[in-house]
Amino acid sequence: MFLPEFDREYLISKGYQFEEIVEGNRNGLIIKNYMLPSGKYNHERSDLLILIPQGYPDARPDMWYFNPPILLKPSNRPARQTQATITFEGKTWQRWSRHYPANEWRSGIDGIHTYLKKVKTALSVAR
Repeated sequence: MFLPEFDREYLISKGYQFEEIVEGNRNGLIIKNYMLPSGKYNHERSDLLILIPQGYPDARPDMWYFNPPILLKPSNRPARQTQATITFEGKTWQRWSRHYPANEWRSGIDGIHTYLKKVKTALSVAR
């Protein structure tokens, strides 16, 4: 397990089902059945992958991924900057190319709890 205890405690306290997967040199946090904004996407839930960088929590995560991929309703098209994919744990994941600015990540304060706020906001404003 690679997550700091405070992240694990946060995820458990919020009722998330999650796994910490090490694949090669990549650490992946998978949040199972992550709830998506109601009525906005072609799925209500999708697994969310966050690759946890070496040096975390001082180093910030960058981008996140969904499996199955999610499409905007009613057009059934991908949101901007989500067309690329990666493979992790034998599955293809839709990459959401969103970046946490380095000057906004507060070492010793930020963690999965703040990163998930960024994910939630990006999902709600995606076009």
